[in-house]
Amino acid sequence: MYIIAGLGNPDKQYEGTRHNVGFEVIDAIADQYNISVDTRKHRALIGKGVIGGQKVILAKPMTYMNLSGESIISLVDYYKVDIEQELIIIYDDVSLGVGQLRIRAKGSAGGHNGIKSIIAHLGSQVFPRIKVGVGEKPPKYDLADYVLGHFTKAEHELMEEGYRNAVHAVEMMTAGEIQVAMNEYNRKKKEE
Repeated sequence: MYIIAGLGNPDKQYEGTRHNVGFEVIDAIADQYNISVDTRKHRALIGKGVIGGQKVILAKPMTYMNLSGESIISLVDYYKVDIEQELIIIYDDVSLGVGQLRIRAKGSAGGHNGIKSIIAHLGSQVFPRIKVGVGEKPPKYDLADYVLGHFTKAEHELMEEGYRNAVHAVEMMTAGEIQVAMNEYNRKKKEE
């Protein structure tokens, strides 16, 4: 079984913001696989389903970003998954271009407070993750203001493609093909 968790903030005011792309990817997976993510458990909205023959739990922690680890540890402990193989965390990354993906089997928080919380609660940096690029913060912008801001129309189109790619990456990862997913999505996009 896999736990696939997308990070974000629960309130309406955060819908569609850069910081909520993890929730957006979970919604895209839920739509693709007809999974209802509407059960409140483990301080998250969760839904159970199947992707490519694999049982999955889709999760959107409702703890607010900076406390994401509280929900994730509860899910991991309850479902007894192997965090190094069966946990996939999806979140925003300001060091990647809009809609670009970077897949890792492990790594540091890189300044992301949601991931810091998860690492602190799991006691490990070794868990697969999909970073979804939201574009670099413009100079003189406050980082919090930037990640809590919305996408432009042009960026939104790039993000839609990013969400589709993230769904495809999850399909590969739940099939045990994390290396294939990395090879496909970690390449730098060629300049148009």
